[in-house]
Amino acid sequence: MIKLIYGPKGTGKTKRLIADANENAKDAKGLSVFITDNKRCMYDIARNIRFIDVADWAVAGEDALCGFIKGVAACNSDHEYIYIDGIARISGKDVKDLAAMFYMLDKIAGENDITIYVTFSCEESELPDFVKKYL
Repeated sequence: MIKLIYGPKGTGKTKRLIADANENAKDAKGLSVFITDNKRCMYDIARNIRFIDVADWAVAGEDALCGFIKGVAACNSDHEYIYIDGIARISGKDVKDLAAMFYMLDKIAGENDITIYVTFSCEESELPDFVKKYL
């Protein structure tokens, strides 16, 4: 399952993602991973959530991010949650150009029973059709 958190820049998407992650971590039976491209929220994440700054791993572009997320999911079959903060920013593309990425995320989530949270800056009226099914 994919869950979207979207809105204009500065509307608290990251804070909401952190709150959801920390709340889910209280009852999670599996592993949780928080993926972003900076360390600003590193100390706001619960200790039992794996924090990953993709800048530490030289992840740049959509293909690299897809491979990185696949690697995270493949490294352990006990993942329950993956949180991706700023998917468009990390991939270097607009949300409207990430159809292949969302197809891959949907496949990973479905085949591995992982809930994937994704944030991006976008007005609801600007959402591409391929993400509307996750609302």
